[in-house]
Amino acid sequence: MTDPQKDSTPSPTSFEGAFSQLQELVKKLEGGSLALEDSLKVFEEGVRLTRYCQSSLTSAEQKVEQLMKIGADGKTQTKPFED
Repeated sequence: MTDPQKDSTPSPTSFEGAFSQLQELVKKLEGGSLALEDSLKVFEEGVRLTRYCQSSLTSAEQKVEQLMKIGADGKTQTKPFED
């Protein structure tokens, strides 16, 4: 039995990287050729990547909301992002 986590790439450094890894894991699971133990490991990795993607999307949404704030004068207010 091979270890699916050893085959996967390291922790993502971008939303796009995590999403791409997640798509590959879905293909592996949909293929139906993994043993139960391997499927669970792949699923666990998928959950980790999903959480990373959700966190990235939430952060992006907050940045957009910050950009879209309207001041009392009716003009859009902008503030620097906190990284």
